[in-house]
Amino acid sequence: MAARRGSESAIVSRVGRDTRAARRVHFPSLRALLTGLLALLAGMLLRSPALARQAETVTGPASEPVFGAHGRVEGHLALEYSPAGAFSPDSDRLAVIAGDRIALLELRNGTIGKVLSPRFTGVMDLEFETADFLSPTSVLLLGRGGIQPKGQTFARRTPLLAFQWDVNQDNLLGKVNAVGLGGGFSPILYLPQLHSVGMYKDSKITLWNPGNGQGGELSLPELAHKPGVFTFSPDGHWLLLARVEGNASADPMIVDVKAKKFVDVLAGHHASVLGMSFSLDGRRVVTACEDSQVRVWSVPDWKLLQTLSGHVGPVHWAEFSPDGKLVVSVGEDKTMRIWSAETGRLLQTLEESRTPLLTVAFSPDGRYVAATSERMVLVWEER
Repeated sequence: MAARRGSESAIVSRVGRDTRAARRVHFPSLRALLTGLLALLAGMLLRSPALARQAETVTGPASEPVFGAHGRVEGHLALEYSPAGAFSPDSDRLAVIAGDRIALLELRNGTIGKVLSPRFTGVMDLEFETADFLSPTSVLLLGRGGIQPKGQTFARRTPLLAFQWDVNQDNLLGKVNAVGLGGGFSPILYLPQLHSVGMYKDSKITLWNPGNGQGGELSLPELAHKPGVFTFSPDGHWLLLARVEGNASADPMIVDVKAKKFVDVLAGHHASVLGMSFSLDGRRVVTACEDSQVRVWSVPDWKLLQTLSGHVGPVHWAEFSPDGKLVVSVGEDKTMRIWSAETGRLLQTLEESRTPLLTVAFSPDGRYVAATSERMVLVWEER
């Protein structure tokens, strides 16, 4: 994919400073005396409240981060949910899905450091949906392949496979797990903030942590139809559901997980919500909508704090920076936009992509941002 020149204007903070020095003045002549009187009069005028307000030094805006292009690689990250887990916990690497392989992008220099080639006996033509770091040395892979039973001509598709892969040794860690056995699970997605795979089926959401094998099940009898997207708050207290089949409203529904009941909605969306993300402290949530708006909400009173306008067409995904000060969003207009989460002000628009961008995430240290289309991953670095 060819690069497109985007604006990379720096935002500079300028702070003025006045310095004054006292000086003893002698008046040996009438001219000197008049000069001294004029200076005294000028000083009195400057000390006048009305004029003092006019003479105040104006302080410019605080210095704000500006991101510049850092690299691109063919492949993709998670296409329908947050790709935050594609960053290693130390922010050194980014796991990019490249067909049946996983490319590890070294973020410090923007080059491919290693290419992983996961293979299993009896499974062929693996296609990966997502790659997420569980530790600096292991990734969780979700994908499907083909199995050709003995004596049969055609291979049949496997269920969704989940397994850990050692990024240093390029080999399997533990065993391969079949996720969603029995069928009917949709969606199946990885939730980076909970380090768990989430699955919906028959009014239940199942969580499974591949790191320790633990999980749980949330039964919601009122949720008779599957949601198009869902997410949990980092502490697991809240569950948001959007694009629920059979629901005429575009507004996401809010569930109190402990009470197992619907408690509210995020009201005011004018089209389908395509993405939802909580801040790391769980005190805010951001929604990306087909109506071209990005909205920031407070938790747990669910009040609308900011409406971020600027995208042209549907916004596919939005996320907070790790410190909660910024919001990043991507959309059908092929742009990535950086916003102030506090004021709602647009800080930067990046236009390097020539195809719609589907998801986006910050690295754990906030230094990098990675966005993905169906076939290309773009990375920006804070300047």
